[in-house]
Amino acid sequence: MDWQEEIGRGLKSAFPIVLGYLPLGFVYGVLAREAGLDLFTTVLMSMLVYAGSAQFIAVSLLANGAAALSIIFTTFLVNLRHLLMSASLVPYLRRYHPSFLALLSAEITDETFAMAMTHYGNYKPSLFYHFTLHLTSHFSWVLASFLGGLSGNLLGDPSRLGFNFALPAMFIILLILQLKNKKTMLVAGIAGILSVVMALFLPSNWNIILAACLAATIGVAVEPWIDRSC
Repeated sequence: MDWQEEIGRGLKSAFPIVLGYLPLGFVYGVLAREAGLDLFTTVLMSMLVYAGSAQFIAVSLLANGAAALSIIFTTFLVNLRHLLMSASLVPYLRRYHPSFLALLSAEITDETFAMAMTHYGNYKPSLFYHFTLHLTSHFSWVLASFLGGLSGNLLGDPSRLGFNFALPAMFIILLILQLKNKKTMLVAGIAGILSVVMALFLPSNWNIILAACLAATIGVAVEPWIDRSC
């Protein structure tokens, strides 16, 4: 019964992600077709790349005629944050075989990472939970990309329907789920301030990576002080 319960928990955690991925993936599919990608390539990117923000950026660069090397380098920088996510999951999953962890690492997204970290605050790590969470979320993204790509540019400008705010809205919700105590609120606040300040002086998306690293370091440093004050 344990594996069945873990699968059920994985489906429960994936449900809000699916609700967010359906409109986001649909919009991505529409934008990809408008950028000149065919339906097969549009869906294949969602299957192999599976990184929402990177896919949106890649499609935007393609639409503007950017060089292939520029697209690859930019999406690489955007996805560097996944190194931090993988490192954060290591303490929970280190007992599992590396082959399983390699499969899990390919499926990590901001949303599945946030839900998994929230889940591990109450439950023990489980591969059944993790794979259910990841595969359900990934399937919904691919399905939505297919439907969006199939629709092509029939919707016109997606911003008219408010789809352009769907991605920021999802990140805001995930952030709120992580704000459990003084430490998490402090780290979130510091990360936000540092990211905005750095964005004024640093090129590309380096502000995101550096702000996350600095905020996490500060959080570890002040954790004993916060714990004593609570």
